Amino acid sequence: MTYKDLPRQSALNERHLALGSTLDAEWNGMPIPQSYSTDRYEETTIVRSRAGLFDVSGLRIVNVSGPDAEAMLNAMLTSDVGKIAQGKSAISNIVDENGSLIDDVLVYRDGPQAFRVSHGGGSLEDVLPEFTEGRAVEAARDDDVHILSLQGPLALAILAPHTPFDLPTLKYFEHVRTTLFGRDVSLARGGYSAERGYEVFCAAKDAVALWDAIMQAGEPFGIVAASWDCLDIVRVEGGLLFFPFDMPKPDTTPWEMGLAWTVDLDKPDFRGKAALLARRGTERFSQVGLEILHHEAVTPGTKIFKDGIEVGTVNSTTYSRHLMKSLGLAHLPPELSALGTEVEVQTETGPLVANVVRTPFYDPMRLRTHPADERTA
Repeated sequence: MTYKDLPRQSALNERHLALGSTLDAEWNGMPIPQSYSTDRYEETTIVRSRAGLFDVSGLRIVNVSGPDAEAMLNAMLTSDVGKIAQGKSAISNIVDENGSLIDDVLVYRDGPQAFRVSHGGGSLEDVLPEFTEGRAVEAARDDDVHILSLQGPLALAILAPHTPFDLPTLKYFEHVRTTLFGRDVSLARGGYSAERGYEVFCAAKDAVALWDAIMQAGEPFGIVAASWDCLDIVRVEGGLLFFPFDMPKPDTTPWEMGLAWTVDLDKPDFRGKAALLARRGTERFSQVGLEILHHEAVTPGTKIFKDGIEVGTVNSTTYSRHLMKSLGLAHLPPELSALGTEVEVQTETGPLVANVVRTPFYDPMRLRTHPADERTA
């Protein structure tokens, strides 16, 4: 089996192959450039100092529209979709009847009755029929859409001259329909890098031309094509969670993940609301960041011990050459989640000392994604 046998294909496959990717990895049925011939740490340095272009078309996009679109989404999601204004987006979650997380999503509101829902590896599309049945709503996956994500402090300077929209006015979690290099796109302010960035949503037929145009426009700025290895480094540095890797227990609640801000208990009933109310205050673990005293990344899933007793797991890991630290996103009992708590991470070569630290590891004040002059906007 090769990448050509996968059910979804990126229009950018040839670009990735030319950059040295073997396309031997996949996500959501689409081949992804896990690595290029360039070094992932060099890519990370450039994303942090200039800009890197990622192909994140492996995300799944579901278009939801119709008179009952808002009501349907409110019945399914933990947050109140009615609070999302047109041209804005919000992170939300889906839980089952027991209040356990089964997917995390990003909801974009394109109009009064029109939404796009972006999700990764969870169960959104499995449960959709339960919520669309009997409602005046249409929900369908869009396999044509491609998503190019330009991340880094020079992303704005690279893109702004090539769209008629006043791009500096676009705030975090806002999006707009416009053109870029003369092609129809939706431009969104956001990303997965802990840097200022923009996501370009386009049709498959325009993806290669837009990729090439962005790379060409970015050449004087020192742009780099950035791999998924780089994406994993920057997202862990930024303390950004990845479903389901950071939620390995199938009965994890939003409360245990520090996601209480995504749950609106004031809105009318939604699936799992009663269970979430009952489980609030009974958290078995807390989401924490660990600095591990080692010169390499530890293996995801590594067990954590305190005084010889197993107390948790390290779920996402990376070695950050930028920060010169081995990092982990982990689950620990609430009583061990205080900053500075020392634990042991048990690896194949022996125990390593680790300490609970504040997340995000990089940009702790979110000034990279939310510049100081925007924080009151």
